[in-house]
Amino acid sequence: MDGTRTDLRMRVEGMTCDGCAAAVTRAVNRIDPTAEIQVDRAAGRVAIRTDAQAVVIAEALAKAGYAATALPTSG
Repeated sequence: MDGTRTDLRMRVEGMTCDGCAAAVTRAVNRIDPTAEIQVDRAAGRVAIRTDAQAVVIAEALAKAGYAATALPTSG
């Protein structure tokens, strides 16, 4: 990681419980242990401040069993 933190928003399908939200958080933390993660399970969205690229996060979530797509960020 190059040290450039960005704000990502992702739609994550299949988060149905708190355990799922925890699994999503763990998957992101494996890629970037210093990532700031906010999970909105009800909306099926995750906001992440990270050094990692969205495609890398999406691949990690797919390996954890969740389909994820990047959403446009505001600002």
